[in-house]
Amino acid sequence: MKTKISVIGGGSWGTALAQVASTNIEEVLIYVRDKEVVNSINNNSINFKYFENCKLNENIKATNNISEAIQFSKWNILSVPTSATRTVMKDIKDVLDDTHTLISTAKGLEISTLKTNSEIIREFFDGELAVLSGPTHAEEVIKEIPTAIVLASREAKLAKNIQDKLLTSRFRIYTIKDVKGVELAGAVKNIIAVASGVTDGVGYGDNTKAALITRGLAEIVKFGLYLDTNRETYNGLAGLGDLVVTCYSNHSRNRRFGIQIGKGKSFKEAEKKVKQVVEGAKTAKAVYNFLEKHDDLEMPITEEVYKVLYENKNPHQALDDLMLREPRNEFYYLS
Repeated sequence: MKTKISVIGGGSWGTALAQVASTNIEEVLIYVRDKEVVNSINNNSINFKYFENCKLNENIKATNNISEAIQFSKWNILSVPTSATRTVMKDIKDVLDDTHTLISTAKGLEISTLKTNSEIIREFFDGELAVLSGPTHAEEVIKEIPTAIVLASREAKLAKNIQDKLLTSRFRIYTIKDVKGVELAGAVKNIIAVASGVTDGVGYGDNTKAALITRGLAEIVKFGLYLDTNRETYNGLAGLGDLVVTCYSNHSRNRRFGIQIGKGKSFKEAEKKVKQVVEGAKTAKAVYNFLEKHDDLEMPITEEVYKVLYENKNPHQALDDLMLREPRNEFYYLS
């Protein structure tokens, strides 16, 4: 019997993961809403919408029927934005059963509930579930540029099974048990990446970027510990690794969005320029709403990003307010 896997979502990351999966797995079916993209993949092995110059492996096929994709394989990679996760799960919940395995890849938090993707998925699905995250840009993964990523699951056997299926000579997978920590790191680092782009947009330099990344990581750790996750998670690929690549790379949609904001563009203008979902903007709103209800948790970078994006605060003033906060020890837990 041939090995099979489905990928739900034909964006840049879903397409790149389909290409990775096709290395070890004999048949890959990717669900794409756009019929033209489906035809392009099936007839020419190209997703022209995202990778017009990249030939996909011939064992990758596409469909615009999401039920067909779920029924194609018991293994399913879920690669849709966090804002779409609930809708997609409602669409597929009657097709899924406990023998399916879902691998979640989105990096965000639901604005209204602050739930991670795995928490949303669990409302509809009781089968095996894992999370794939880390310092990965689809534009590099699809070109087989060496990449390391982390696979989070509370079940060691499941994590090892997925690791064996997807690991290649150019796509190295590490496993970890802290599912929520991995998801929080992947989500909140997008806020810091937006801030990184803003500093680039207004013309600040390397000193500013280094300070932002370092203090941003401290903020991510603080948030993660507040929600009872493991400190070590944030020192690894899901935390520090993903934060660095997202804050520096031109591939980062969050950074590119932030650059436009720093140049004086409006929220809508910046979003239009990026042409992709900007998870950091949505996550900033979700976390800020949480902070409003928890006075004992302070995340100044997140707060300033929210005010710049949603209250039209001047980015220069936001930085001044961060720099002129009350002096303190570097590590917040020291008195």
